[in-house]
Amino acid sequence: MKKTKKNSNKNVSFAWAFKHIIWPRRSTIGIGLLLIIFSRLASLVLPGASKYLMDDVIVNKDIEMLKLVLIVVLVAIIVQATTSFLLTRILSVEAQHLIAKFRARVQKKVLSLPISFFDNNKSGALVSRIMTDVTGVRNLVGTGLVQLVGGSFTAIISLILLIRINLTMTVFVLVPVSIFAFIALKAFGYIRPIFRSRGKINAEVTGRLTETLNGVRVIKGFNAEQQENLNFEEGVERLYENVKKSLTSTAFVTSSATFLLGLATTGIMGIGGYLMIQDQMTFGEFLSFTLYLGLMISPIVQMSNIGSQLTEALAGLDRTEEIMKMTEENNPEERTIKLNNLKGAIVFDDVHFSYEQSKEVLHGISFEAQPGSVTALVGSSGSGKSTIASLAASFLSPSSGQVLIDDENLKQVELDSFRRHLGVVLQDDFLFEGSIRDNILFPRPDASEEALLAAVKGAYVDEFTDRFEAGLDTLIGERGVKLSGGQKQRISIARALLAAPQIIILDEATSNLDTQSEALIQKSLETLMLNRTTFVIAHRLSTIRKADQILVIEAGKIVERGRHDELIEKEGRYFQLYTYQSRI
Repeated sequence: MKKTKKNSNKNVSFAWAFKHIIWPRRSTIGIGLLLIIFSRLASLVLPGASKYLMDDVIVNKDIEMLKLVLIVVLVAIIVQATTSFLLTRILSVEAQHLIAKFRARVQKKVLSLPISFFDNNKSGALVSRIMTDVTGVRNLVGTGLVQLVGGSFTAIISLILLIRINLTMTVFVLVPVSIFAFIALKAFGYIRPIFRSRGKINAEVTGRLTETLNGVRVIKGFNAEQQENLNFEEGVERLYENVKKSLTSTAFVTSSATFLLGLATTGIMGIGGYLMIQDQMTFGEFLSFTLYLGLMISPIVQMSNIGSQLTEALAGLDRTEEIMKMTEENNPEERTIKLNNLKGAIVFDDVHFSYEQSKEVLHGISFEAQPGSVTALVGSSGSGKSTIASLAASFLSPSSGQVLIDDENLKQVELDSFRRHLGVVLQDDFLFEGSIRDNILFPRPDASEEALLAAVKGAYVDEFTDRFEAGLDTLIGERGVKLSGGQKQRISIARALLAAPQIIILDEATSNLDTQSEALIQKSLETLMLNRTTFVIAHRLSTIRKADQILVIEAGKIVERGRHDELIEKEGRYFQLYTYQSRI
């Protein structure tokens, strides 16, 4: 069943693109179509005027008619120039506006997806999908689609006029043109998967490059520049091979056009020359036929290029629609419960969890965290502590069992109503590029200066910002690269203090601190945790002695639980961990 669904989403049909992209902008595109029709009608004036010039004006030496012909041709040229400018101005601007709106929609959708999606996709690849894949829509709303319609209109009108001038010559032309049209359609069917895979390859290469730039210190620290160079070269080589395939296909289409249309032109010269020798066609009719033939063939050749653009656009939309059809984390069909007055009671009821099928990480976790209590999670690395914290934060959902918040199944709770009461201090101390002030204000950009300074003081951020010339307005660089680990961690804690949440997740909140900083932070954490339901993950067991309950996690199971003194008396796993750290 899943496979069928995947295949059904594989390609975006033109009907889908018409419904969701073209039809909502029917007024703008309608104006574009009118302009292109006026432009193409004006382009038909010159061939017709050429016939009158050769067969009537010159033969009869009619100066007045010559003036009339020149005025008509001049007006037609002005119409073409004006409509060309308006087409670019109206449609190209609308196309860029659409790209901006599409990027915003895709970015909004991506941020609404569950954490597991980000765990399985590189950030650089997602950036490519948001910024690059949607750019092809300019060919659906911009001049591409309108030129396709306008070209078809011109070709049909020119064909009618060609038939009126000479049916035999027209039929002769239609044979190679039909063969070319068949080749072009087959080629576009072949090219579309190539464009689709190009987007994927480009996203992978961009993703790897982003990782390389972010991890440049690790790369240089391990002298791995050559290794990364080879990885990138391999990626761009794959991209080159993909582009080579598409260029080969489009070159074949272009060469076919040159040969078949050249063949048609040669035949027309022969047939036209013979008919003029036999006085069955005037020179003016032949010249007019030739010019109309150019107007018919030119859009057909142009359509091969436009067809490639539309194919590339639909291939990009294929990948965009894949994202847009994904189920959001805050699925309104499942999450129907709103939390109004959150107390903060959290219950794990026989919770099992797997990141991958058949590889269970948590096995029947059950415990209660009362409102305002502190629950500490300890255990060896990889035991499942962070997974439990992620489940409590609703970043993950149980494979079976349930997590309850104030007696409501967290899986059915509207995330916005829950997370507005949630604060997290994560192990990686993620900070955004900008100033210290910007990072602390992140959860509440409209917070007062008094609230900001209270958070700064509570987390002892002022202990180091007072030494900076710009103070809180000091720029910290990408991911806070200009700060020490302890400084970044204190900013993270200040951010959580400012948010004033009801539930706190502290994942190794003191892991990057020296002894002096840790003593300062312990005081601020006591303020932060006061009357708030708190989950603490800590390897330094000295930091959790006052916890209301300590859960010892090993291999995805709770092997011990109790307060610090109780667990020490049992002389079990917690006692082993604590005494081992004490000796260190």
